[in-house]
Amino acid sequence: MSDPGSDSGNDSGSDLQAAFRSHERWMGEALREAEQAGEAGEVPVGAVVVREGRLLGRGRNQVEALGDATAHAEILAFGAAASSAGDWRLDATTLYVTLEPCTMCCGALLLCRVATLVFGASDPRAGAVISTARLLDGNPYRHRVEVVAGILAEPCAALLQDFFRARRQR
Repeated sequence: MSDPGSDSGNDSGSDLQAAFRSHERWMGEALREAEQAGEAGEVPVGAVVVREGRLLGRGRNQVEALGDATAHAEILAFGAAASSAGDWRLDATTLYVTLEPCTMCCGALLLCRVATLVFGASDPRAGAVISTARLLDGNPYRHRVEVVAGILAEPCAALLQDFFRARRQR
């Protein structure tokens, strides 16, 4: 398999490079959402839902602002995407999120029928995709989700680390 960042000169390598650039572009959008969440005093996590190169929905953590433990970036992005698409079924979509989804968000991802999950930083404490559990593997819904991990992982992780470092210093 080719490295998405290498220039192999063949069609397969070009396709991988294009996919990698697209992932970085959309993760950049999710990072902007995360930055806005952090500026508002929320844990800085952002998400966007994309279908065929078109943004369907965006979200950022708003747990504190809405007083709702379920107001995670992913959940809000799914709601916005469903409104935009006119359907709760988000078939053929990709979720870009700056942090590995938790148990609740993995469940929502499956129920919405998202095709691909792309996340930045892993979450060794509560991540339910590869860190603490593998909830998307062998799930009871028989829905397969392609997972791409580590896109812009360093800036995604740095944003979270800086946020919690600043909180501890108060």
